[in-house]
This record gives sequence, structure tokens and C-alpha cells, in this order.
Amino acid sequence: MAEQHEPASNPADPLRDFSRSHAGILIRLEQLRELAQKLAQGGPERRALRDRAQEIVAFFHEAVIEHHAEEEDALFPAVARSAAPGDEAELVASLAARLTREHRQIEDDWKAIEPALLRLSRGRGAELDAGIVARLCDRYAAHAQFEEGGYLPLAAKILDADDQASLALTLHIRHSLDRVLGFI
Repeated sequence: MAEQHEPASNPADPLRDFSRSHAGILIRLEQLRELAQKLAQGGPERRALRDRAQEIVAFFHEAVIEHHAEEEDALFPAVARSAAPGDEAELVASLAARLTREHRQIEDDWKAIEPALLRLSRGRGAELDAGIVARLCDRYAAHAQFEEGGYLPLAAKILDADDQASLALTLHIRHSLDRVLGFI
């Protein structure tokens, strides 16, 4: 009797991967928001707060900043190259410029709270500005929603299967190089 298999998912679906990244980032940012609330309340959870701060600092650098770089270095240029000249190309450029500006705003908020998170991650006392944390979390949520609702659907329309496969390969090589260079 032949074994039945479910159809394999398309390994060259980088747009879905970008979308999945947003979901994971949003979960971690909610953990950051919770960390700020717990710090404001005080309490004996010093080790747990230190561990959570360590996780968030590592995650932001490894996931959020890298995600922004992948979009700016690979996704946005791929969509721009494939966009039809005229209105479509102008729209793509405008959306990419907006998303890039939002990346910098999010990263600026991060830079404002990172020193406190680093102190916390080392077991030292620190105050975490809950207002900046909330702004960062809210900005990222709005950014992800805009990208999910506007840019990624447009990218899916513009990028044909070969373009998406090329983008997936570019990202795969980038990740492979990161792993190799990490061992050097």
C-alpha cells in the first residue's frame, strides 16, 4: 500500500517567511512590555527579569535588526527591480522608503532603552522607560500591520515565482554566510 504524503510547502516562499518573522517579533515585544511592567511593580523576580532582559537583547539584535536588514538589502531591491516602470515603481519606492524610515524609528526607540536592558541583563538595577517601551511596541505593531496589509501583498503580486525563488536563495545564502562567519 502506497504511503500518502501531504503536498510539500513551497520552500521558496520568502514573503511568507517575512510575515512569520513579524509574528515572532510581536510576541517578543509583548514580553518586553511585560518586563517593563514587572520592573515598575518591583518584586523578588530579579533572576527571571535578568534572564528575560538577556533574551530580549539577544533577540532584538539577532531577529529584529537582521529582519530590517534583510528587507532593506534583499526584499525591497528585489521588488523594486521587478516593479513595472511608472506608477508601480513609484509606489514600491514610496512604500519601501516609508518602511525604512519606520525601521530607523523603531531602532532609535531600541537604542534609548537598550542600555537599561543591558544593565538588567547583567543583574544590575535599572529603570526601563515604560513610555519608550510602549512606543516601540506600538510602532512595531503598526509597522508590521502596514507591511502585512500593503507592502507584502503588493510584493506577492509583483514578484513572479522565479523572482521569489531568487529572493529565497539570496536570503538562504545570507543566513548561511552568517552561520559560517559566526564560526570564524
